[in-house]
Amino acid sequence: MKHPLVALVLALVLTLGIGAAQAEAQAPAPLPPVREIGSLHVGGRVRALDGLPLRDMVPSPGAPPIRTDPNGEFMVEGMYAQYVKLVEPRARHPLLLWHGGGLTGVTWETTPDGRPGWQMYFLRQGHDVYVSDAVERGRAGWARFPEIFPGEPVFRTMGEGWGLFRVGPQEGWSANPARRRAFPDTLFPVAAWDAFTRQSVPRWTTTDSQIQAAYNDYVRAVCPCVIIVHSQGGNFAFNAALAAPDKVRAVIAIEPSGTPGPGTDAAGLRDVPHLIVWGDHFQDSPFWQRIRGNVERWAGTIRAAGGRADVLDLPAEGIRGNSHMLMMDRNSDAVAARIQAWMEARGLMR
Repeated sequence: MKHPLVALVLALVLTLGIGAAQAEAQAPAPLPPVREIGSLHVGGRVRALDGLPLRDMVPSPGAPPIRTDPNGEFMVEGMYAQYVKLVEPRARHPLLLWHGGGLTGVTWETTPDGRPGWQMYFLRQGHDVYVSDAVERGRAGWARFPEIFPGEPVFRTMGEGWGLFRVGPQEGWSANPARRRAFPDTLFPVAAWDAFTRQSVPRWTTTDSQIQAAYNDYVRAVCPCVIIVHSQGGNFAFNAALAAPDKVRAVIAIEPSGTPGPGTDAAGLRDVPHLIVWGDHFQDSPFWQRIRGNVERWAGTIRAAGGRADVLDLPAEGIRGNSHMLMMDRNSDAVAARIQAWMEARGLMR
């Protein structure tokens, strides 16, 4: 029996004269029954501050001013995760989605042009899915700086990611959407670029150790699991697997931008298969060419230690035009299907 939503879609397209077989192929898989939706905060520590001046503030319009005291104990450096659990998951382990730099878990939810994101895709494939915000991002929250977070946050301009994320040449960026120049074959939905930049949040460059500690606590709290990680998050996932290889069943790194340092022993990862996924236009970015070389060396280290580190190079397979934001590109579901097939092949599904 078809899911009622699928049946409705079929009825509508048949009314428009589209054949039933074609409509069935276009309809997305139904969402399996959901058992629970919830969230958690993990990690962090208590930090006390003293010697800071008191100040007056108006807490809301029309309210009388109150004296605030910033001295005392604060819970800081924790992280946030939301989960969706299925009644009968087909995956053997929960799937954790980790975002990249200057971004949050929104990366995985809905694409900037309004399509369902990978959170929904992998729920439909039968995974329990966790979407997280790392330390100092999104619902994980900030801490005072420079008293707790050293330095100050970095704010990404609207145009920085145009070249950095390989949507188009950097000189093709313009504040005027009509004048922007993307790569001719780009699969990023360029008309939704401004919508994408609304997802950008401040980040620090001085909090890696705190972020790593929280991710390690997260893995200990909710795993065994499979991790899909993007960009800056790659280094955190690689190190989390090194710290708890008994908890991480696989790491799928979408264009990771960092790796453990040279000389790191990868022997503990022999039973933790890795998949690294690359998009297109590396020839246009010396920055990403250097990063890719470092990642390929880390993959070689895993293999030399007896582990598995596969590479999905989309252009090498004839799929051209993918940006750094693969989960948002117009072929995002097709890329996710390749990743799902890899998980099936690794025995991660029932």
